[in-house]
Formats: sequence, structure tokens, C-alpha cells
Amino acid sequence: MKTDALPFTVLLWGSLMPDLTTAVLDFPGGSLTLSRPGTDDPALRAWSAADELLLQAAFDHLETVTDARVLVIDDQYGALTLGLSRFAPDVVADNAQLSAALVTNANQNPGNPVPACIYSWLQPPTASYDLIVLRIPREADYLAWLLRWVNGALRPDGIMLAAGMIKHLPDRSVDVFADAVKVRQVGRAVKKARVISCSRGQATLDNWPGTWKGYELGKGCGLTAGPGRRPENLGIRVAAMPAVFAREKLDIGTRLMLPHLAAAIEPCRSGARVLDLACGNGVLGLAALAVKPDIEITFSDVSSQAVLSASRNQEAAFPGARAFFAHSDGIASNSEPFERILLNPPFHEGGVVGDHIALRLFEQASRNLTRTGRLLMVGNRHLGYHRSLRRFFSQVRQVDADPKFVVFEAWRG
Repeated sequence: MKTDALPFTVLLWGSLMPDLTTAVLDFPGGSLTLSRPGTDDPALRAWSAADELLLQAAFDHLETVTDARVLVIDDQYGALTLGLSRFAPDVVADNAQLSAALVTNANQNPGNPVPACIYSWLQPPTASYDLIVLRIPREADYLAWLLRWVNGALRPDGIMLAAGMIKHLPDRSVDVFADAVKVRQVGRAVKKARVISCSRGQATLDNWPGTWKGYELGKGCGLTAGPGRRPENLGIRVAAMPAVFAREKLDIGTRLMLPHLAAAIEPCRSGARVLDLACGNGVLGLAALAVKPDIEITFSDVSSQAVLSASRNQEAAFPGARAFFAHSDGIASNSEPFERILLNPPFHEGGVVGDHIALRLFEQASRNLTRTGRLLMVGNRHLGYHRSLRRFFSQVRQVDADPKFVVFEAWRG
């Protein structure tokens, strides 16, 4: 796998400065001034009640342990990492956004440094830990994967503290915990959040069938293949890890977009740079390679498990392709321009639903296309992307639509 960035590299959003909301978090170790990037809504803080519970429980536990080695998993904006900074925690996160958020928030809180290395699942930590602090994800499969990974990272007498907002806990979470770890205590609900204390269990990731799930990309997907290849004979198996969107079946937005890829990709010259932005399992980039195998394709996603999944799929389906991979929150500011950018933008971030992520990606795409470059994207009809795109592109054309999704082509003119 060729990558544009190691997990601990911060890829910037170019010149676009995110909106911020700032508030003060009080916790047993003091207080932190924390900003949440990407929104100016003062009701949206950079931490939740689950973070507060985790910090309280972690400080209570660490009072009784000396020289504990601590790991924080999937911190969002730095509340856990900076709150526990006196214990010099290691940090691993699937989301590339944490790196920039940590830098921003550490600058606002002198004496709370950013860890030297922020790991991702592209390059996870290999140490053993006395205490692991985990934000419970919304996806049951990702939670099950994390708990099995934790079993390999906890020392025999180590403790894991996991917390989440009750309304966001995944279905079957009680069973997921019971199947993987030894639950010691389930805390009472506080501010609609709950913390769970666990010891190491026996379940591991070795041969666990939940790590990879996927589907076949072939007949019925609407894709027109390249010369001499029929869609039903593409033989592309698209698989993904648990943190990846729509990993078990082709999502309906992408299905609407696929029939239009050939018209977008075929005019590209050999070696033309194409970007699968917010790539997920890489299905759009793989489809582009099926149309024109001699392009140079870059797969980029904020999720490290998505990058791993796209890399695995590309290597299996098109092992000789000129492919690159970036674990990045958007397009790096030093990127060379692309002839085509393919995009199915996320419309939610945690519990926040809206077009704020898409707007950032549209702006970056407009700055990172060649003179003749085009953006091909699909989005939810109700979000009104035809208006949003015109803020950044002089030419916007509706290519297709159904009751839920719309496909657009956009260029600068």
C-alpha cells in the first residue's frame, strides 16, 4: 500500500479555516478551554457527558495506581487526551480530524501537550496498557472489533473504562460487551450517559468473521466497464472493516451515481489524476479503474479503517494500478490538482446532521481541480446541494435524480 500520510501526520484543510465553538470543561484534573471545529453553533460543545464520566472514572482509578500506562481510544476533539495529559497517554483514533483538533485545543491550554504520536488503525500502538479509556462508537460491529482489539492491548490486571451517550449506544451493546470482555460494573446514568468498567476477556480478532464484510460489484450495479469488460464479469469483491459506511451492501446514493462514471472517466487521458474523496470502501475509485485502468487514482478518507479497506480492495481487484491512499480530513493543502473528483459526502458527524462537511469538501474540490477538471458527486436531495455547489463552481449540471438522491457534475468554467 502506498500512502500519502502516516497516521501521525496532520493533513491540513488547505486555506479554509473551520468555524469553532468554544467552551470550558471542568473535570477532576482542572479545566480545559475546548473548541469544536466545523460549527459555530454554541449548543455544540467539543465534549459530551460521556467524556466527563470517563475523566471522572479515570482519575478515580488512577489515584490507586502508580506509573500506569494509559491509552485513549477514539477521542473526538481532545477532551480525553488533554484531560489526562499528566499521565502521558498514548492515543489511537480512527478519525483523522483528531490531530488538527488536538493542536487547536492544546494551543488554548498551555501545559497540556499534544502526544508525540497520534496512532490510527493504519499503524496502531503495540504496547500493553494498565488503563484503556474508550468512547463507545455507534456501530455495533465497530464496538465488537474494538473490544477484541482491547483484549490484546490490556495487561492481565488492566482495566478498560468505556462510556457513551445512552441514546447513541449501538443496538445489542449489552451482548457485544458480554461476548468480548468481562464487565465489572455498569455505572448509573448521569446526564444521559453511562460508563462501563471492564477487565480483559478471551475474545480476540484472530479469525473473527466480523472484521471484513462486503458485497460483489457486478451485474445490476449500473456500471459500464472499460473495453472488453462486462459489468457481470468485473469480479470486484468490495469488503470493508467495521467503522466503514455501507460496508455490507452498495448504498443507494452510490448506486445512482455509478451509471454515470463511464461518461465522466472515459475522456480522461492516460495517467490522469482522479480522487475518490471520502472514499469509504473505495467503490467509486474501483469503478473508475474498471472504466479506465490507466488512470492514477487516490483514495482519501477521514477514517483509517476506510483507507485500509480501500487499499485491500484495490490490491485485490487492480493490483497493478497506480493507486495512492491518504488518511485525511479532506484534501491536503499541498495536493496536486485532479482531473476528476468523485464524491459521496457524509451528511452527519456524530450526532450532527447537515451539509457542513459537504460544504468544506466542495470548497476544497473547487481549489484542487485542473482547468478542465470536473467534480461528480451524489447527495441527499433534501440538503439542496444544487445551491451549495454554486457557491464554489460556476457550472453545475444535474445528471440524475430519484426521490432521495441527486447526482451533479460541477466545474469552474
